[in-house]
Amino acid sequence: MASKRIDQIAGHLNYPKGMLAGQVAIITGSGQGIGAEAARLFANEGAKVVVADVDAKKAQGVADEINQSGGAAIAVAGDVMNDEYVKELVKKAAEFGQGKIHIIVNNAGYTWDGVIHKMTDKQWHTIVDLHATAPFKIVRAAAPYFRVKDGEARNIINISSTSGLHGNAGQINYALAKAGVTGITKTIAKEWGPQFGVRANTVAFGHILTRLTAAKEAGAFVTTADGTKVALGIPQAQKGGAVPAEAQNLDIPLRRPGTATEAASAVLAVASPLFSYVNGQTISVTGGRNM
Repeated sequence: MASKRIDQIAGHLNYPKGMLAGQVAIITGSGQGIGAEAARLFANEGAKVVVADVDAKKAQGVADEINQSGGAAIAVAGDVMNDEYVKELVKKAAEFGQGKIHIIVNNAGYTWDGVIHKMTDKQWHTIVDLHATAPFKIVRAAAPYFRVKDGEARNIINISSTSGLHGNAGQINYALAKAGVTGITKTIAKEWGPQFGVRANTVAFGHILTRLTAAKEAGAFVTTADGTKVALGIPQAQKGGAVPAEAQNLDIPLRRPGTATEAASAVLAVASPLFSYVNGQTISVTGGRNM
């Protein structure tokens, strides 16, 4: 029911031309999951979407779907931790936007968990670089397209997590990185808001149904630049195993996890004119879970 209602609402939002009509949006990690849903919703609201993902096939698939549905999108595949790719991403986005970029959604990422006393330096630096350093470098590279005074709306949305707001056992690297992006957000708001009117906000997700929260036993993984395979998901035993559905998610007042579409819809809302006076804030999308 909730997902159907979201679809109904999304279908009514793009009147007459779309809330993001004419705006160029870079969305990292948009080859699947929340990022892909955000790409579709942004395009439905009139944005020209740059689908950025390390998986070239998935990125192109999302872009093709948007274009075939009457929207406008290009795929720019690569690793956000590669400095040359960051330059290429911004360059191609600006070309697609005929010299303009309006929105950046720093969404790309995955988890590489481990308890404190077993966390390796490689785990630590990979996740911190992916979730904090990469967003900074993308924003820095795109600065010439945001530090402008043309009267057009511009905003940056950094994706965080309840792990960054409250910490989480087994995720000290991820918690640090996701806490860090809130500081990046607030600094952008204070530096680029006064002269250029740039809005910057953080969206922090709770339990959203993606490959990162699926059962680890399902076998999903990502491969790092050096070929290391990182398993994704949560061990079934940790999730509760055979616990009845009604006994799960008791820490969430809505008693269910969110969907990727619900998560992406929150990102769309923050990017839209509906949030035109919201700046430097962290929006929690958790179903009421605050711990």
